[in-house]
Amino acid sequence: MAVQKIIEYNSLDSNGQISSDKYNFTLNILEDSGNYLIHRDILRHQLSQKQGTVSTKTRSEVRGGGKKPWQQKGTGRARAGSNRSPLWRGGGVIFGPKPRTINLKLNKKERNLALQTLLYNKRNNISVIGELETLINEPKTKVFCDICNNYNINLDQKILLVVSTKTTPLKLATKNLKNVELISASHLNTLSLLKAKQILLTPLAVNNIKEIYCD
Repeated sequence: MAVQKIIEYNSLDSNGQISSDKYNFTLNILEDSGNYLIHRDILRHQLSQKQGTVSTKTRSEVRGGGKKPWQQKGTGRARAGSNRSPLWRGGGVIFGPKPRTINLKLNKKERNLALQTLLYNKRNNISVIGELETLINEPKTKVFCDICNNYNINLDQKILLVVSTKTTPLKLATKNLKNVELISASHLNTLSLLKAKQILLTPLAVNNIKEIYCD
């Protein structure tokens, strides 16, 4: 059974001080545990990233092997009909991988429920930073690092930065930071949330998450 939980955050200004603006999430989570839904959604996300293009050749697809290597009887050796048998070097592969597409179906309501449950579980790791998209107006990593220092953000931990729109200066400023993942609110997923130790949201991203996942 799903129950509603409300979490509230104060926005931080450009100096890292708490402002008067407050933002809240009304999340629907499972009363018992939604971990099995989170697991299924992460599995679905990982399977969708697989290319599935690996392929091996069977004995009928390997070039050559049309002639019988030696006569059936009289040689003292085992019978052989082709030198492309899987038992021979250079032969085909038995039960080898073939191109395939694996899809794990998960309903939209289940995906949203898994995402909201994980947001609630990570509620203590979430910070709302006001106007982050406009604070970084030049593509310099140092500018982003200075902002992180103002907010006491540890760049040695995995950071998920969720914005409404990925601007070019913001993408270039975070590109060289290996622990920072920049993602738009419309592409938010449980795998990125699960890996992150710190989650940074902008006010516009908060509104987008409410519209897309919490309605």
